[in-house]
Amino acid sequence: MGFAGTLGAVPLVADADIHAPWNGHDTRVLVVAVIGIGIIVALIVWLKIHAFLALTIGSLFVGLASGIAAGDITKSYENGVGSVLGYVGVLIALGAMIGKLLADSGGADQVVDTLLRGKTGALPWKMALIAFIIGIPMFFEIGLVLLIPVVVLAVRRTGARAMLLGIPALAGLSVLHGFVPPHPGPLAAIGVLNGNVGITLALGLLVAIPTVVVAGPLFGRLAARWVTIGAAGAALEVSGGAEHEDRREDRPEDGQDDNPDRPKRTRTPSFTMTLVTVLSPVVLMLIKAASDVWMSKHAALYPVLQFIGDPVVALLLAVLLAMYTFGTAVGFSVPVLSKKIGASLLPIAGVMLIVGAGGGFKQVLVDGGTGTAIAKIAIAANLSALLLGWIVAVLIRLATGSATVATVTAAGIVAPLAGGESATHLALVVLAIGAGSLFFSHVNDAGFWLVKEYFGMTVGETIKTWSVMETVISVMGLGMTLLLSTFL
Repeated sequence: MGFAGTLGAVPLVADADIHAPWNGHDTRVLVVAVIGIGIIVALIVWLKIHAFLALTIGSLFVGLASGIAAGDITKSYENGVGSVLGYVGVLIALGAMIGKLLADSGGADQVVDTLLRGKTGALPWKMALIAFIIGIPMFFEIGLVLLIPVVVLAVRRTGARAMLLGIPALAGLSVLHGFVPPHPGPLAAIGVLNGNVGITLALGLLVAIPTVVVAGPLFGRLAARWVTIGAAGAALEVSGGAEHEDRREDRPEDGQDDNPDRPKRTRTPSFTMTLVTVLSPVVLMLIKAASDVWMSKHAALYPVLQFIGDPVVALLLAVLLAMYTFGTAVGFSVPVLSKKIGASLLPIAGVMLIVGAGGGFKQVLVDGGTGTAIAKIAIAANLSALLLGWIVAVLIRLATGSATVATVTAAGIVAPLAGGESATHLALVVLAIGAGSLFFSHVNDAGFWLVKEYFGMTVGETIKTWSVMETVISVMGLGMTLLLSTFL
């Protein structure tokens, strides 16, 4: 589902011919874009203003300075917000519901407990696999909070260095967040570029697997030599006491407090049922993608597969399944499930607003002509949309610290250059942008501080481990997409 045709009467400077000669307005909008990003960074990093407000202020500045009519600036911004949230917002909400039920039912713990059995030498690979599975439906921050205490517990039990097990878990979560729908960044880029979710999902998994291997277990060995810490930090406090109390069968229903008046789950979902539930939307979307490639559009089954494989329907069906497998089947009543689903939406309100504001900022940049100017440069430099998307995403990531803002903005900027490309090539552009959006997380990224505090590292140690790991993911992701582009 694309966002084309949603801008109504807003006059688009971006409609200018990308093959026209360079002019003064092109220079102006590029300078304005740099200043606009600088304003957003200053507001977020120095003045500590919420990213939603910072992006909104930056959008209004860019619109005014780019020459968009004053009466149309807010229309452009609102259309950008609405076009992103109208599609991506629904998927974010459904994904949060699945993640909440997965965590509170004990399903996530069941996956962890099952995969941690066996030889300790395989633990880094198992940690990467756990994070890969958990990371499919969960936001990075949710998966991080869930898995890091488990990583520290495993470090305590085995005596291994924290980074040997921590880096594979972080890599699995980060790669899925940057490359694979239904995470916000990839979905937003797909929408902006009019890409295909199923094809992007299939190619994203293809890119994600070797990327996780290199940036996770393999790089983890090197990171463990650079930073030799053991179990420490906030995660050690969370996992202290009675060996991860969250896994007890008498755990409170919300997994967060010990109020005896709260209803409690009586059972834990099986490992098999947990995997079936978590992977069900992925399977449905892959089936839809396969039908697009190999099935005649006139076949009787084709519209059915298109319907159930639509991301909204696939995730909705997964939520309904999770309400049974992670809900009534483990002892939660329907009223309790209703409260849990409502609670799952509270933490993502800010995320959705930031995603929407990122879409608004992107739209103002595009409508002001920034995309056209960059496309002219790319054409002159003979840069492909794939490589340009990665470079732009890297620059915005370094400037703002937000992978999602980098993805949405970069997608909007390269959209004029990617027009008319095949669905497969558009999917690769999305993946290249996603790779760029993960480049070198540092002090302006909330994830940087989460990792630092959870593992009890210094800023320097966090840069040598987490920041370098993110860079390895970014470069590896670009390399994989470039490789695939030569064959597809």
